[in-house]
Amino acid sequence: MPDQSYLDWPFFEERHHRLAQDLERFATTQLSDLDLHVEDDEALDANCREIVRRLARADLLKTTCVLTEEGKFDVRSLCLSREILGRHAGIVDFAYAMQGLGSGPISLFGTREQREAYLPGVIAGEKIAAFAPSEPDAGSDLAAMATTATRDGDDYVLNGTKTWISNGGIAHQYIVFARTGEAPGAKGLSAFIVEADNPGLIVAERIKVIAPHPLATLTLDNCRVKASAMLGKPGEGFKIAVSTLSIFRCTVGAAALGFARRAFDEAMGRVQKRSVFGQKLANFQLTQTALAEMAIEIDASALLIYRAAWAKDVRGERAVRESSMAKLYGTEAAQQVIDKAVQLFGGLGVVHGMIVEELYREIRALRIYEGTTEIQKLIIADTLLAEAKK
Repeated sequence: MPDQSYLDWPFFEERHHRLAQDLERFATTQLSDLDLHVEDDEALDANCREIVRRLARADLLKTTCVLTEEGKFDVRSLCLSREILGRHAGIVDFAYAMQGLGSGPISLFGTREQREAYLPGVIAGEKIAAFAPSEPDAGSDLAAMATTATRDGDDYVLNGTKTWISNGGIAHQYIVFARTGEAPGAKGLSAFIVEADNPGLIVAERIKVIAPHPLATLTLDNCRVKASAMLGKPGEGFKIAVSTLSIFRCTVGAAALGFARRAFDEAMGRVQKRSVFGQKLANFQLTQTALAEMAIEIDASALLIYRAAWAKDVRGERAVRESSMAKLYGTEAAQQVIDKAVQLFGGLGVVHGMIVEELYREIRALRIYEGTTEIQKLIIADTLLAEAKK
């Protein structure tokens, strides 16, 4: 049984306790008939669609797609959901999180008509959402986007390439960021809702990565959308992208925390069963040292993650520094915890299909996407220096 004592920390309210119970019940009863380890594109896509449908039926997509009465996301619920779902299976966390990231800009910046047109299908699990900012030469540096959106009467015509797009190829709608040219750099970007069947939007290729997820490169070839497809105002694309990412940033750390907790549980089970040199592996001091280090990393990560989420929810802060610390430490610590778990499993730890081997592949991308570790360090330092100047 995984440790859930952290739910008694003062960061949480009673509704979070109920959510944790609902998530555990869903993960243990609603996923057992699915093969969550498939790697074939077709089977993987079908899995993601089915997971989204089941999350919707269990009423669990509202936490990632619906704003509170105050017009905000409940970030603690987001983090809790990603942690628990991630502990059970990385692909389930992926399906849950991408519904939120792909619809978040509409929730936050969409008109009433846009929200009514696109959000119900996402919440009901009938539509898959995707977020498409990255380009071959514009990842961490969003201001370097080269995709263009040119006004033509009542339309915009989009041209360019988007890559590393999660849910690419299975999404029904994409939030596409493009340069409309109101000003240089970041101030000249805008955001558009582009439907997957729009002529000119092409899934150019699927991208194979070490932990299989639906991931693709998209080509926009004279892709025409109505001006009403724009989110916010012209030139607000950078603000929309950054605002959305800042909400979901600490949730990436939460997913990593879920991976780390699963690796720790697997390692604890292994060392208490495995005998070497006439005694249980758990009896060796080196093993005990590794377990202690893993437990410390897990608790330290959880404290940083839920501090950031609490600051956003309760104090209404942007919590830029706190979120970056949570994302950075959560992902880096999880990498260390999972590596130790693999080591404790010995040769079995690198056998394809073992839980710790899958976790080893799952965790690596989290240190890169939605802001690399290096970018988080720069953000943290920048906020510290700005505060010092005050």
